[in-house]
Amino acid sequence: MSRAFVNEDSAANQATATIERHVSEQPNYVTAAGFEQLHAKVSELQRQHSEEAARKDSADPQHLADIERDLRYFNQRLQSAHVVAPATSTQKVQIGSWVTYVDEHNTQKRVQLVGEDQADAAQGLINWGSPLGRALLGAQRGDDVLWIRPAGDLQIEILSIESAYTTP
Repeated sequence: MSRAFVNEDSAANQATATIERHVSEQPNYVTAAGFEQLHAKVSELQRQHSEEAARKDSADPQHLADIERDLRYFNQRLQSAHVVAPATSTQKVQIGSWVTYVDEHNTQKRVQLVGEDQADAAQGLINWGSPLGRALLGAQRGDDVLWIRPAGDLQIEILSIESAYTTP
């Protein structure tokens, strides 16, 4: 067999190779809403996989490989999820709590601590295991906490804590 054929086969395999998604080593604590989002994501990926696989010879092998990679990731996240009880305390920050804080520049923000896969900073949903999440977790109203950031540490004061049932 010619080396050209071996190299072509190798190149074809590399074209469909995907890089696995990194799975965090922190515990996978999720809110009930985050758990539902994981279920929805897995269902959507299963639907996409079925549609792509049904195309048989016209299926895009790279797209199919990417969907399969994402399915592995989100199935693992779903299986490792630990749904936390809804945050009910207005005295102490918990996963699920809405927290309003002010920083040393007098900038006020309101965020909710959520699981890693639910986090969306633009929506005020902060991963409990992020530097901000860890600074807030367990704090009480009136506490000054240090948010250790790559851009420089920032002192913040907890103004209010609302239960998970409060909406933005």
